[in-house]
Amino acid sequence: MLRWGRFAIAYAVMSAGAALTSLVWQGALPMTIEDPWLSLRPAEAHAYSALLGAALGGAVVVLTRVSVARFVWARRLHQELRPLARGLSMTGVFTLAALSALGEELLFRGLLQPWLGLLPQAFLFGALHQVRGPGRWAWMVWATAMGLLLGATFKLTGSLAGPIAAHALVNGLNLRYLKLHDPEPPRRVLGGLLGERS
Repeated sequence: MLRWGRFAIAYAVMSAGAALTSLVWQGALPMTIEDPWLSLRPAEAHAYSALLGAALGGAVVVLTRVSVARFVWARRLHQELRPLARGLSMTGVFTLAALSALGEELLFRGLLQPWLGLLPQAFLFGALHQVRGPGRWAWMVWATAMGLLLGATFKLTGSLAGPIAAHALVNGLNLRYLKLHDPEPPRRVLGGLLGERS
């Protein structure tokens, strides 16, 4: 099995588990939330949510690149996360992006947010995003902020379409960015006379 296959299976199981739990507990899939902030018809809610999610995802992708270019903490985090993405094929990148978005959104926003609330699900989402190294806290804060934004999109529109779209877009493009972009160029030794050192 491909290296990313285990993660893909885990996210597929997470999706199925969240959907099954919601069906048993609530009698429906966790794609909508009661009493959204906006009063929209179902088709409008899904369309508006998807557009808002695409805009949010695009903004986060741009912000990621700006942060890596400008801030030491973002470059450090990028370097710490990079080994996870470097070995992925492009098929793996986009499969993991789709399945992680679906699994995490069904679980955290669709299932846990109606039960725990907006803030607790975001803090739990952030706390479960752990990495080793000094970038740990930056990653947790980033994930918590994303949990709040995705949860607010869900609560605003009443549809999980936007959070899934945003999450998939961010994961797909940022995993690709991690794989292909090294923010630390090789250092030249003695002005380039002895070549480059990585």
